[in-house]
Amino acid sequence: MLIAGFPAGAWGTNCYLVAPAAGEECVIIDPGHQATQGVEEALRKHRLKPVAVVLTHGHIDHVASVVPVCGAHDVPAWIHPEDRYMMSDPEKALGRSIGMPLLGELAVGEPDDVRTLTDGAQLELAGLEFGVAHAPGHTKGSVTFRMPEAGDIPPVFFSGDLLFAGSIGRTDLPGGDQDEMLESLARVCLPLEDPTVVLSGHGPQTTIGRERATNPYLREVAGIRQGHGAADSAAPRRGM
Repeated sequence: MLIAGFPAGAWGTNCYLVAPAAGEECVIIDPGHQATQGVEEALRKHRLKPVAVVLTHGHIDHVASVVPVCGAHDVPAWIHPEDRYMMSDPEKALGRSIGMPLLGELAVGEPDDVRTLTDGAQLELAGLEFGVAHAPGHTKGSVTFRMPEAGDIPPVFFSGDLLFAGSIGRTDLPGGDQDEMLESLARVCLPLEDPTVVLSGHGPQTTIGRERATNPYLREVAGIRQGHGAADSAAPRRGM
């Protein structure tokens, strides 16, 4: 399996291209602000052909390049229906203006072909399987994608802005909810195997085992499940 990732734009949002191997079809995850050039460079470098764009949520730092990327390659975009409005109205999604100079660089709107992500769906794209889990908390329509173990390659978990190395996504923007975030962490993340590689929306990669042992938020929800009560999670949060 080939995974090519790079941070893009003003918010350093991780965009990923996933394929069975170089020279094959691929899936693009979260082409955000100023990601178009990086996507095209990765496609050329690895000789990849996109078949779909899939989105962990609708914040502009994750979807700003969806229209040009989908348009250039005539591929659909997949998003949860509760976050779909954000592609056309990013300022409403943030509860504030993102600034006219920045907005002028964005291709706001929807691509021609938008498809719906649902909890528990198994997407088969580019010869790969992506398990979809609805994980609200950061936004109402946040989702994650899990790829199963393949030979000596451990499972891979694209967590979006749910789980980061040492942190989690913020919940203070429209659609964010602290209780939903903790429930999503417990339901979606805790059952994953320790070797699972976590590729998040921002920052470096990590593993579920490392976060289970050290991430104060994941430790908190694990403690609640074990009847130890809530902990004081003072670590900073990330995401737009």
